[in-house]
Amino acid sequence: MPAGDTTGRRASDKGHFGRLTRERVLAVALGVVDAEGLSALSMRRLGSELGVEAMSLYRYLPGKDALLDGMVEALYQEVEEHLRADPDPAPDDGPAWRAGLRHIARATYAVGLRHPEVVPLLATRMLSVPLARRPAAVLRADERILRLLHEGGLDEPTATAAHRAFTAWLLGYLLVELRAMVDAPDEPDPAFRLGLHRMPAQDFPRLRAGAVALAGQGGHAELSAGVDALLDRVTAPTA
Repeated sequence: MPAGDTTGRRASDKGHFGRLTRERVLAVALGVVDAEGLSALSMRRLGSELGVEAMSLYRYLPGKDALLDGMVEALYQEVEEHLRADPDPAPDDGPAWRAGLRHIARATYAVGLRHPEVVPLLATRMLSVPLARRPAAVLRADERILRLLHEGGLDEPTATAAHRAFTAWLLGYLLVELRAMVDAPDEPDPAFRLGLHRMPAQDFPRLRAGAVALAGQGGHAELSAGVDALLDRVTAPTA
């Protein structure tokens, strides 16, 4: 292709959805993961879904790691969209900064439940990607939390501790809510649906007794209660 001639490049970027953009590539990738899980995601599969050669995608995502980081970015962008669509926290007792943190927790929870296959990446990719190299949407999420904590009058050490506690609680809560529990989905009996007959009663008496309750989801009520409890603990004056 002659220097300066971009016709071939532009043509290769036109697929089933028109001209490619990074946002469009990530949206289609997210759809693949939602439908079939992370194991189904590859550059070749993504190119097929978009109607382009896989090599065309490397202009937007230069490899599998970048694609996985893009999944995290897409989830955080959806949280931002959720917060923009519903910018005001629900009326809650207590200061505005706490209500704001509950609002972030609920938005993240709602988005996580819509994209359960992506949620584990919120933990694993943070083990691989240094802070300054994380997508802007991820950094904005941390900035938003820290801003609320400082608006609440917390000093730097306390805000740092509260940020750690809040983000750890939120991710842990999501992972617990989404953990696999059902062994036989078509079974009407809860015990058989959970496969409790596979667990020896003499070895796991308490787990078997509580398994049906553990298989339920705590929802927004437990999420908000947990956020309040950890903030009470982190911000309590030391003796």
